[in-house]
Amino acid sequence: MPELPEVETTLRGIAPHLNGRRIVNTIVRQPALRWPVPADLAKRLNDQLIGACSRRGKYLLLEVGAGHLLMHLGMSGNLRLVPDNEPLGKHDHVDIILDKAGAANKRLTLRFTDPRRFGAVLWVNGEPGEHKLLKSLGPEPLGELFTPEYLYRRSRQRKVPIKSFVMDSHVVVGVGNIYANEALFRSGIHPLRETGRISLARYQVLCEAIKTVLGEAIEQGGTTLRDFVGGDGKPGYFKQQLTVYGRGSEPCVRCASTLREVRVAQRSTVYCVRCQR
Repeated sequence: MPELPEVETTLRGIAPHLNGRRIVNTIVRQPALRWPVPADLAKRLNDQLIGACSRRGKYLLLEVGAGHLLMHLGMSGNLRLVPDNEPLGKHDHVDIILDKAGAANKRLTLRFTDPRRFGAVLWVNGEPGEHKLLKSLGPEPLGELFTPEYLYRRSRQRKVPIKSFVMDSHVVVGVGNIYANEALFRSGIHPLRETGRISLARYQVLCEAIKTVLGEAIEQGGTTLRDFVGGDGKPGYFKQQLTVYGRGSEPCVRCASTLREVRVAQRSTVYCVRCQR
């Protein structure tokens, strides 16, 4: 599933080519995604200029005219810029065709692909932060509001496992399963440790580990699992740096102990019994 680094990679790949471009046509081939694609989407987008492109958690936002196009990649989706004459694939559900630009004076198409159809392409009027999908989200993990003190304050009297806590989008957005595994290993914290029993000092280490892991993943273009590709159609390479995720029963890179794999909130969780306490 595309997580925050994959979504940020997609944003960085498409944003430089979208700002200031005019939409000349919108084609919706499959409106039945996680939520129905608005029937009047083409009417809202066509002949409008694209403004700022941004991300909130795992949601992409494109400012278009008086509103915003809100998109989510779901379980296996991607959003790519392709040539105007790129052949269609079976799961290419939405095309946003841009005007001609650049030295080649060619059109590009922003293409939304989603094999499982768990993604979303929605229209938001007004302030996007007030939309029901975004309003209750926690702070961005790479932003100034995500601090050890914040985590410590939110964790008091909580008994849930720390892995579930940092994956809760109401606490902090975008720390998905892969990166929660990796950050907890780097910080030496057992994924099943009770959230409310972790000290501020350990939250300082964990907060820094989360920021570092996500930052490194973004620089590597995300983690290629199954069929994820970025906005430029290229895969990410952070998978090559994973220390615990997907390595159950393999030796720990630090102490050579056998890594243990369990399920936490129905998600695969890998940790070292010696390095994580």
